[in-house]
Parts: sequence; C-alpha cells; structure tokens
Amino acid sequence: MREFISVCCGMGTNSIAILVGYYQRGIKPDLITFADTGSEKPHTYQMITVLNNWLFSIGFPQVNVVQKVYRDGSLANLYDHCKDRNMLPSLAYGFKNCSQKFKIAPQDKFLNNHPAAKAFWKTGEKITKVVGYDIDEVRRADNAPDETKKYKMSYPLIEWGWDRDDCIQAIISVGLPRPGKSACFFCPASTYNEIKALKEHYPELLDRALVLESGAELTTVKGLGRRFNWAEYLSQPDMFGRWPKDWDMPCGCFDGGEE
Repeated sequence: MREFISVCCGMGTNSIAILVGYYQRGIKPDLITFADTGSEKPHTYQMITVLNNWLFSIGFPQVNVVQKVYRDGSLANLYDHCKDRNMLPSLAYGFKNCSQKFKIAPQDKFLNNHPAAKAFWKTGEKITKVVGYDIDEVRRADNAPDETKKYKMSYPLIEWGWDRDDCIQAIISVGLPRPGKSACFFCPASTYNEIKALKEHYPELLDRALVLESGAELTTVKGLGRRFNWAEYLSQPDMFGRWPKDWDMPCGCFDGGEE
C-alpha cells in the first residue's frame, strides 16, 4: 500500500527544505497545508505565492491555507483572540494552546474533511504527517508520539541528517529565496534579536504587539517575553544581557532555528 503524505508547511526554512528534498528524491506529497493564525509576518504571506509558483512548476500540489473557524463561521485571528481577552498567547504562560488551536487543529480538521484523505483512511492505513524538525531538533521529535490514531509521524530532515545550513543550501539550489523566520509577530518565543528585527522591518507590527502586552492582565509573567517585558527591553536593551540559556519553550509551530 502506498503512503499518503501530508506535509505541515510552516512557510519557514525547514518545511520548505522538506519540499525541496522530496523533489530531489522524486517523492510527491499528496497534500501540503499551512495554518494561518491571521497574525503572521508579511514575508510569510508573500512566501506562499512564491512557493506555490515553484510547486506548480514541478508538478507538486499547491499549498492549502487553512485557518481556525469559530462556531459562527468567522475566521479566527490569534492577535484579536488575545486582545479581546486581555491576555497574551498561551506560550507566554508556559503553555502551547495557541499552536494546538490555531495551527495543529485547523490542519487536522482540513484533512478530516478532505475526500482523498478520507478515502485513504477507509483502507485502514494511517496518513504520514510530515513535520520539519531538523537534525538539531532530535529531542523534539523524540518527545513527540511516533503515531496517533490517524497519523504516522515523519521527520525527513532528521532522516536525511540535514541541519539548518543544509536546509538553506537546498532552498537556494532550486532558485527559491530564503523564506525568513516564520512565526506570529508577537510570539513569546521571539529572541532579543528578533524583537529588534521586528522594530526595524515591521515597526507597525511591533506597535501592535506592545499594545497587546500593555493591555494584558498579568500576574504570573512579566510580559510577552514571559520572563521579561518587550517594552522594557526596547527602552533599555543593554540591561538585559544575553538570551537566557534555560529558555525551553519554543513555539509549537516554530519552524527551525533562527535565520
């Protein structure tokens, strides 16, 4: 029985490198999904079009953009979801509910209703769900289940022994641009340098992030950085020192390391 391959594409370096690696190996995925939180950075949205053009040129399926939908049929936006509730993304509090609700669940729901996926499940087989952990993220793969009721998990970059540099070189080799970091513009997993980059490249998004932070009702955390406040950091960055080595809460939808 052939595999049914569904690639979870975060529009970042690692997941796009998987598609390049599949192309180089003559492996064609059945589905490619990208979960839009409604709060991605502009370069991520731009990359969807660039990637789709390349996928079309090599005969691969187009990216299916999915999004969380509320019961009334309206599309969810993670920023508005947090702002309306005077809260920060769950990662700031040490949880990963935002990635589960706004990334994983919408992709699973899409497959649950996709005719080809439903037909494959009827054969009694599990779909191969592909995730972009690279060789430096083996621990994350080891901590994830090998299988679920409907899926077999696959981490091609680890199987190929690819690290971040290998992913970048693969992308460049087929003429694609480097996609940039894929994450919500107010992601609590943002490093000091990423916060400064947001200020430089997307100051209007930084302003929105600071509005979210200032309006949140905080008792157990200091701000968007969980252990530090973004606004305070930007006002006196020299006082914050190095990025804490014990930071152990990467975003659940995090797509590889830093650019």
